[in-house]
Amino acid sequence: MTAATGEQTSAPLLEIRDLTVHHGQLRALEHISLRVFSGEVYAIIGANGAGKSTLLRTIAGLHTPTEGAVLLDGKDVTKVRPEKRAIAGIGMVPEGRRLFGSLSVEENLQVGATYARKGPWNIGRVYELFGWMRDRRSQKTSQLSGGEQQSVAIGRALVANPRVLLLDELSLGLAPVIVQRIYETLPQILATGLTVLLVEQDVSQALRVATHIQCLLEGRTTLQGIPADVTPEQVEAAYFGLGPAAPPAEAPGEEQLWSGSTPSSRAS
Repeated sequence: MTAATGEQTSAPLLEIRDLTVHHGQLRALEHISLRVFSGEVYAIIGANGAGKSTLLRTIAGLHTPTEGAVLLDGKDVTKVRPEKRAIAGIGMVPEGRRLFGSLSVEENLQVGATYARKGPWNIGRVYELFGWMRDRRSQKTSQLSGGEQQSVAIGRALVANPRVLLLDELSLGLAPVIVQRIYETLPQILATGLTVLLVEQDVSQALRVATHIQCLLEGRTTLQGIPADVTPEQVEAAYFGLGPAAPPAEAPGEEQLWSGSTPSSRAS
């Protein structure tokens, strides 16, 4: 990043180029582009049905795009199988957690290590991050609370040592105090060199933690920018499709993209 302009000079770690995805005849995403740089927390916001989870699942390789490309560190992985994307460094915490309820906490973490890369994360490190987990490692995950299950799902993704961690709806169905506790672990996760692409319905939470946000509405981008430059009125207009909102003043040397634009974003 240059001090004079604030522009990102390195190449993006994850890039999505003009992505269109269909579910049968339904177009779930239309010409979505974004660029996520190393060390960022990039948040995708939007209402139910906006296409947020479809975007993450496509990046992870669970959906095949109709058009466009997914690039990891400059390499096209659009046609790469999900397990090979995991080995390459794309990890995901899916919506609804998707744990094996009949398996113990530790067994679920061992599943996550199946395609593990070399790196700082292992099961012991996860137990350090979530202090309650070591003493309950033999407990079946079906017996855990929603917040505890979410923590196990995060740990399962971390032990694979991803370069980019996709977090899909962390706060879904959880009490605010539990959501806050989970988000308090984010700085420790980032400190190990991870980059995060976050999908979140809780806009206030996303704005607090993100370095960059992008709003989707019915599969299209309605807003992109830096949280500090976004007004509540602009977020509301983009989130609910209330019409174009005037963009904030541009930061020196930085191009802002608003009101339905879809070209690749630029990070601060």
